[in-house]
Amino acid sequence: MSRKLRMGMVGGGPGGFIGNIHRKAAMLTGEIELACGAFSSRREKSGEMGRHLYLEPGRVYDSYVQMIEHEAVLPIPERVDFVSIVTPNYLHYPVAKYALEKGFPVICDKPLTIRYEESRELAAVAEAKSLPFAVTYVYSGYPMVKEARTRVLRGDLGKIRKVIATYTQGGLSKLLEAEKQKKPLWRLDPVKGGKAGSIGDIGTHAEHIVRYITGLAINEVYADLHITIAGRKIFDDGDILVHLDNGANGVISLSQVASGEKNNLAVAVYGERGSLEWKQQEPNSLVLKWGDRPSEQLKTGLNSPAVESDTLAATILPAGHPEGFIEAFSNIYRGFVCTVRRGLLKEHVNCSVPDYPEINDGVAGMAFIEAALQSTEAKKWIKVKA
Repeated sequence: MSRKLRMGMVGGGPGGFIGNIHRKAAMLTGEIELACGAFSSRREKSGEMGRHLYLEPGRVYDSYVQMIEHEAVLPIPERVDFVSIVTPNYLHYPVAKYALEKGFPVICDKPLTIRYEESRELAAVAEAKSLPFAVTYVYSGYPMVKEARTRVLRGDLGKIRKVIATYTQGGLSKLLEAEKQKKPLWRLDPVKGGKAGSIGDIGTHAEHIVRYITGLAINEVYADLHITIAGRKIFDDGDILVHLDNGANGVISLSQVASGEKNNLAVAVYGERGSLEWKQQEPNSLVLKWGDRPSEQLKTGLNSPAVESDTLAATILPAGHPEGFIEAFSNIYRGFVCTVRRGLLKEHVNCSVPDYPEINDGVAGMAFIEAALQSTEAKKWIKVKA
């Protein structure tokens, strides 16, 4: 590798949560440096963030348009190599589209867009430009989720019969919209965050982990989404029955009004010969259950003899040293950066992390959201667009 890759960031200003996560994850790869940013729609806030990050004043921009236009005309040895998008949901589409059109690879937070049609358009532009595009479905970056995927795809559990994914949080148990506080309330605005609400915020994570572990597509859904808190304008709770393309059934249950819960994502996959279970709040363990022998509990660790090569490739620390959210996020960046090096920089490198969520995963997530919204309104099974 000739050098670190230069990242430009849109969003992630003072007080934001996810922008800081992206920056830390990118730095953890050891292959990325933050070169510029348009961190806020407010000039003074973007400047404040740039000073905090020790960026050159000339590389701190007032808008994403200004940043992308200026970076696009810089000499290749100076300009950014890719754009990271950590804005509210409604800005994902215009920022990503503009970056792609100017020739920049993109890594974007989820959900990919507000509307399904926008996600398809982004995918078409990325394909036409032959540009890498990652969507940060972070949970697929955990080593034990990769272990689960390897074992399911290898056939260890036999044919998959049922999948249950639950994602519960309690952060919206009160009507935060009515409180005067500094919180990311754009998530509760149907224009900026999307009417899908919780299904776009956390349900799409559950949908992706089901598809990632099983390798199966979701063909149709029967959704029962709710607005639990009076006065709220977005869905904050729901249950979704799913049919997978191998004939298996599943349930995706989500809630952000589950009082007392923090970030409780769990997935269980049941096959003909056995099953597995992974929990995000205990991410370094994977439980395997068998019909004809005792259950097993696998643990992460570079020196673990029981796990597969893809799992080890996504592992940073020896056994007994917990890895978590930032490390999983970093694995998404590691896979994406390797693709950028191979494609745009024409470097001959071996990718240590074998996969990452790409733009088609983001499109599938938006198709799932759209079908769930339609099903809730129509009160019937709805096909998920391919």
